[in-house]
Amino acid sequence: MTSAILSGLNVLMKPLEASACDAMSSQQEALVAALRANRALLLEQLRCEKGLEEVRRLREEVMAEAKWFSSDTGDAIWNFVQECLFLLLTLARHLSVQLALFDGNAAASAARPRTAEMAPPLPPDVLGVTQQKTLGATLQFVVSLGLGPYLASGVGVPLGSRTAFGVMVEKLVHGDVAPAMERRLLTTTSVLLQLADLSSLATVVFTRHLRDVLAALCQLGHCPHRADGGGSEKESALSVEERKTCREALKSLLGKVYQPIVIRELLHLQGGREQPLGASGTGRGAGTGVAPPWLRRLCGQLLSDRLMQPNGVQAVVRAILEGGPGGGDSDWSKCDSVARILAACPRQSVSPDSYYGQICPQILELLHLKDKLTGLQFQRVATRVVDIMVEDKPQLAQQHLLAPLLGPLRRCADTAGESRRAVDEPELTRCVEGAYKIWVVGNSASRPMVKALEEVLPVLFTLFCFTKRNVSHLRGACREILLWYAGHAEHSEALSAVRQLSGLAGQKTCRVPPGFHFTAGSEGGARLTPREAAGDEDDALYERLSEEQWRLDCLTQLLAELKDSDLPGDFFLELLRELTSWTAEEEETDEQRVQEVGDVSAVTLLEAEQRLSRRDAVSGQRLALLQVLAVVCDTLPHALLLRKTTQMVDFIVSLLQRACVGLDRRSPSAATENTVESQTLSMGMGLVATLLSGPRLGAEDYASMKRLLPPLEDLSQKHPDVVVRELASSLRPVIATHGAYKPERAAQCSGNPVRRTRASCAAEAPTQMGPLGPGRIRHNNPPGGSSTERCQPGVEMNGTGDPVTSTRAVSDLLLEACDPDVPTRALALRTLTRMVQEGDLEAVQAQEKVLAIYLENLEHEDSFVYLSAIQGLAVLADSFPERIMQKLLEAFRRGPPSLPSSDAEHSLETRLKVGEVLMRASRAMGELAPHLGRPLIGVFLQGTGDRDRTVRASCLSNLGELCQRLNYALGPLVQELSCRLTALIKTDEEAEVRRAAVHVITLLIRGLGDRTTRVLGDVLLDLYRALKWAVRSDRDDVTVLHAQLALEELHDVMKRFLFPQQKLEKKMIVLP
Repeated sequence: MTSAILSGLNVLMKPLEASACDAMSSQQEALVAALRANRALLLEQLRCEKGLEEVRRLREEVMAEAKWFSSDTGDAIWNFVQECLFLLLTLARHLSVQLALFDGNAAASAARPRTAEMAPPLPPDVLGVTQQKTLGATLQFVVSLGLGPYLASGVGVPLGSRTAFGVMVEKLVHGDVAPAMERRLLTTTSVLLQLADLSSLATVVFTRHLRDVLAALCQLGHCPHRADGGGSEKESALSVEERKTCREALKSLLGKVYQPIVIRELLHLQGGREQPLGASGTGRGAGTGVAPPWLRRLCGQLLSDRLMQPNGVQAVVRAILEGGPGGGDSDWSKCDSVARILAACPRQSVSPDSYYGQICPQILELLHLKDKLTGLQFQRVATRVVDIMVEDKPQLAQQHLLAPLLGPLRRCADTAGESRRAVDEPELTRCVEGAYKIWVVGNSASRPMVKALEEVLPVLFTLFCFTKRNVSHLRGACREILLWYAGHAEHSEALSAVRQLSGLAGQKTCRVPPGFHFTAGSEGGARLTPREAAGDEDDALYERLSEEQWRLDCLTQLLAELKDSDLPGDFFLELLRELTSWTAEEEETDEQRVQEVGDVSAVTLLEAEQRLSRRDAVSGQRLALLQVLAVVCDTLPHALLLRKTTQMVDFIVSLLQRACVGLDRRSPSAATENTVESQTLSMGMGLVATLLSGPRLGAEDYASMKRLLPPLEDLSQKHPDVVVRELASSLRPVIATHGAYKPERAAQCSGNPVRRTRASCAAEAPTQMGPLGPGRIRHNNPPGGSSTERCQPGVEMNGTGDPVTSTRAVSDLLLEACDPDVPTRALALRTLTRMVQEGDLEAVQAQEKVLAIYLENLEHEDSFVYLSAIQGLAVLADSFPERIMQKLLEAFRRGPPSLPSSDAEHSLETRLKVGEVLMRASRAMGELAPHLGRPLIGVFLQGTGDRDRTVRASCLSNLGELCQRLNYALGPLVQELSCRLTALIKTDEEAEVRRAAVHVITLLIRGLGDRTTRVLGDVLLDLYRALKWAVRSDRDDVTVLHAQLALEELHDVMKRFLFPQQKLEKKMIVLP
């Protein structure tokens, strides 16, 4: 039956024969003749053929029910359209009946057993490919002949703008026919809607002709009918009920179809036709591409209704962004256009508050779409909407966008009784991810955006500190948000925020309430939960202190990433300024305490308790300041803290101001006995001289240095030290004259006057120090360090910061190497090392004295001194290996001769330092290692039997480094080496010694490589068994890991030995 109906439709679509077309005078006549002939042929077949009796019966039933049927129209085109509509309704009725029977039989057949191989029955409304093609062609004719010609100008796409066939149809259709044009349009649209009641036919209708159906319904239900050239309405061919039915049908259709498609079609209807008229478009639709005002208003209202629906925002965005090709600048412009549409309140909205109350939650949902293809575009739209609303409507944006977005973070910090509840992991994750996309990805640094983020910054930082201690996917987002704020907020606000996060803001800091804390979530995020009460006060105190310390560590890590910002340096300088003010307050407080002691009898207990409370609060603030300052100095490099000249000047100002505090009330003896303060002040003078020696000082630099004049004047007049007064007096005119006047005395500040007596300093300064000039004093060391390299007399600094020896004698350097001042001693050692390296004749002749000085300084407790000594000994051993190495070996066996035998602990430490020297020397031997390394192996093997475990481990480490470079020279020693390593692995009680022994085998195999089987052939099996024993039996996990690594190295070597790599080589053989 279905095939018979579709065959009838195929008869109607049959083209006219070529011979008949040639006889026609025009294409219009040929088209009309073909339509008449095909309709007549179909009626003849229905009347004569017995196979079409059922089709004829159903067609007559449909015709009897069709009130719109007109038999004597005299219009061949409309008669053809009517016949197509009859057959389409016949097909729809037949398929509906068959589908009802199929559904009834499906319920009965579901009870019967079915095997896995049996396919489910096919529904009767499924059409084949050829059948769908015939149905599509019929619908195309119906729309082109029965719907498109009757649309008003500007409604939908004109036929003349589609194809050449449409232009020809426009010429054939006339308005003064019966039934009226509106009636014909209503008939065609009603039939298409009836076909759409069946899902299989609705797919064909709406995928190809949805825009035409919508245009027809808009015109039938909403088009105002006005007489040509007049303002009065003319009589419509449709009744009020019919127009109302069309409006309801339009509303129903808009709710059924996929919303992005509906919105896209409404946008096209609102904007007129899509494409300009081609060369063949000359019908009455030509040039009428602009939609009429009533249609634009209607489409705008319908689009607003779609937008206000649930998920309406997402539908609008999909309709616009998915309609064309993606990528490029067009994507950005589309996103910006959509954002401006969404941010603009429509006129028909009740109020802006209600509109944004419905739209903004949907906009925030766009940030969390999981679709990777469209998620980025949706995110662009959401961020642009937020930017536009914050810029144009800040109050509404704060109320409907920023407040809901940051709501979970605000609840974390809310201390109100009703709001103190746990925050779940999903909402906290969505909050952080949304904030990251809005602030970091959107990157809008407007004032309201920065202020909104500032309110939740303490909670966000607390969450970041938690993620740093745990594995969480929120760590990166929190870190980027905090860095974004530090880079985009105003400098004063960012500085205040850093101070607040460091804990120096007192109780004003808005943190997580004390009874709550962040815990790990099940999905890798975090959640806010109530904190369990600590059972012991000591445990609670320890937990609080460790948490504060961890917050400072996290804060300094964030500041360390701001490499191009002045924020870390300014924060450091603010801490120093507060420290200076604290010092000044302390001087006044001491006098007040003396007075309070005398007035204790005159105060009540309450007043005394209040005084003690205030004093404790002040002490707590000062301790917090010192803690923050200590962490900042230890963690952040000086190049970040003082990256600009102005920051360096601020640092020196604070340093000199602290030195000036209390000069009037301080006794001269107290000022001179404070060595740390004197060295600090000396360092400050050196920094001032360094700045003044810079070759590129400009007017701005000198302007910033004017702040040094008042403290330098105070020091030059009031400081009890004569040297400090003279240096301050010498530096002041250089700054005041912008470098035009440079007294020779100013150069003394680059030295260390504290280490010398005042008399000797005054005598030596004119002869040892030259005039202050560009390039004479240059160093970039961190200020305030106890073991930093400073400019000293006899040593100048070149452009790269390396020390360059002057004309000073080696004897002077040997004396300075015994100086109690740490920087002087370390610099002298380094200078001697440089002279030995460069082959200085005087240093070579005094190598015995230099060796003794180096060995003596090995015992120094400061790391900067003994590391300089180690470096010097290594250079000395590399330059004179035969003479120096023997003495180093003797010192390693028995310890330095300067140590008493009773000082066992100090001797052990010094032996380890000598072992470090020997290891560095062995590394520097290079190809001479087989010749010079024999004595070292004997000493190291002997040291593996030492009573101290540290010496045994050190000897094994040095042995591994040396064995890597001996290659075939190991041959005579492999048996002893194997026995010693095997015995240590199996019998030594110390885990670190066993680890070192296994590591020696690893280094040995790694250094020999493919030569392992030839050099260690006799002992390779013993070493393999020792490693396997360590893997199976050793109780230390690290030793087992080292053994596994050694076995992997051995496995690779044996694999290459047994299965050598095949080389493909070409050989040319000359035949005789």
